[in-house]
Amino acid sequence: MFELAEPWTGGGPGPWILFVPVLWALVVVGVVTLLRRTARGRGGPGGQIRGPQYSARTDTPSPLAVLGRRFAAGEIDEEEYWRRLSVLEEHFGAGSKGSAA
Repeated sequence: MFELAEPWTGGGPGPWILFVPVLWALVVVGVVTLLRRTARGRGGPGGQIRGPQYSARTDTPSPLAVLGRRFAAGEIDEEEYWRRLSVLEEHFGAGSKGSAA
């Protein structure tokens, strides 16, 4: 028993006794890192907490872009374009770029 307590005498486990705790520490750090990275993408701790993440830019074009496309394609005339643009600005709160507010 005395030989196990005295690694200096050549009878103890030596530095290999640190291998198992260090290995377990690396496993724990790896699991925690993996869980944090997966939770961050879903708005968990460390991520943005805003509810469901919808990317409206990639799924559907904005109403102003649709209006501009329809005007450019000739589907609506200039008068209807300006009328609809003013309605969209009322609903979405986007002021016109040329106005001094």
